[in-house]
Amino acid sequence: MHPMVNIAVRAARSAGNVIARHMDRLDRVKVEAKGENDFVSEVDRLAEGEIIAILRHAYPDHGIVGEESGGDGRGEYVWVIDPLDGTTNFLRGFPHFAVSIALKYRGALEVGVIYDPVRQELWTAKRGGGTTFEGRRVRIAPRRSIDNALLGTGFPFRLRQHHDAYLGMFGDVLGRAGDLRRAGSAALDLAYVACGRLDGFWEIGLKPWDMAAGALMIREAGGIVGDFAGGDNYLETGNIVAGSPKLFADLVRTIRPHLNENLRA
Repeated sequence: MHPMVNIAVRAARSAGNVIARHMDRLDRVKVEAKGENDFVSEVDRLAEGEIIAILRHAYPDHGIVGEESGGDGRGEYVWVIDPLDGTTNFLRGFPHFAVSIALKYRGALEVGVIYDPVRQELWTAKRGGGTTFEGRRVRIAPRRSIDNALLGTGFPFRLRQHHDAYLGMFGDVLGRAGDLRRAGSAALDLAYVACGRLDGFWEIGLKPWDMAAGALMIREAGGIVGDFAGGDNYLETGNIVAGSPKLFADLVRTIRPHLNENLRA
């Protein structure tokens, strides 16, 4: 395993241990509201602290951008971390959340690690080196369209201005797909696409730390990740579509008629 992947795995497992230790005492976890329907817990901050400490020790000159600690993202090497993707699930005892760590080198995604502390499942990716799930190379499901596919999504519950657009997309996709899943952790959903548990995924308004590791995994597993226009600006826009090359194109065509002016940008 590449040294930088090894360090990211160590950091992800360490953060996962922090999360796991608090899962049976959720009533004592301190929680703050960051915004409407947006929460941060002391566990998020403790897990992020574990990750940063390990990364800083191994690579003191690298930049770090974290969901809770921020960061300016300057430097050739920049780590993009989400210590607990799916905080609301965690706080409710809903067992679908993950640690997500990615590394960018000169702006390009280089390393991705996603760890599920509940199931103790691990995904890794290295640019040019493929994607692994539990140590085995994986490939994306070879779907040719969204017909009868199992797709993941996320509701834009913090972005009320996009509700109508999303409901239009949802209706057209649901009319053709086999079924849809909305589980509440975009990072874990993207990892599921990479290993074939889901055929594809789309969501509005994500942050880079939600997507970075999973996007690399899907690409290294033979899939396509892009924005709603079919381009490569998903980390900037926060709007993401993912799947096999043919399913990706079909999903973009299906949601395109419902894009409002802001979503077309």
